[in-house]
Amino acid sequence: MCCVRKGALHDPAPIPEEGKWVKAKQIGDISGLSHGVGRCAPQQGACKLTLNIKEGIIEEALVEVIGCSGMTHSAAMAAEILPGKTLLEALNTDLVCDAINVAMREIFLQFVYGRSQSAFSENGLPVGAGMEDLGKGLRSQVGTMYGTKAKGARYLELTEGYVSRLALDENDEIIGYEYVSLGKMMDAIKKGMEPNEAYKKFTGTYGRFNEAARYIDPRKE
Repeated sequence: MCCVRKGALHDPAPIPEEGKWVKAKQIGDISGLSHGVGRCAPQQGACKLTLNIKEGIIEEALVEVIGCSGMTHSAAMAAEILPGKTLLEALNTDLVCDAINVAMREIFLQFVYGRSQSAFSENGLPVGAGMEDLGKGLRSQVGTMYGTKAKGARYLELTEGYVSRLALDENDEIIGYEYVSLGKMMDAIKKGMEPNEAYKKFTGTYGRFNEAARYIDPRKE
């Protein structure tokens, strides 16, 4: 067969990265901060993975997991394994837990298709930005609720923290709750504050807590 020359230059479509448009042709062209979420095959647990990439290298990794005791230990390994690797190396590294591996796959897609959180932030986000997701108490935002048809709902943990009491009205409907900000409380104790004093200082309420007809411990009542 005779040779037919290709006339058009079919460059990759530019993607937004840290305030500029980039035609990514190799892994070193990828920069940004983004998130990926994955679950394990038996759907027992889930992982939220946050990576900060600079010129293809993982500079920062935040691994948040829920639902499986073995996954927490895999997350500890992943936090050591990921920083310093290229994004492509990380994609092809066994991160032990299936949910973390799936999160790695999903975040890879976010980066290479230009869907990072920092796509339009000039120069991207500095290393340490991932910790901002945790807030001042440096604890993952976890919501844990439980309910049954027979006994109704129980709030166990919300954004504000560990729920210690539920406030019920005359109809036994939830109208508020009392919570403890565990991260802030532990920081205060480490700085020398007495545990009981720290517990009281970082206990707060939400909703019409003070108007309740009665209060219950959601874990015991």
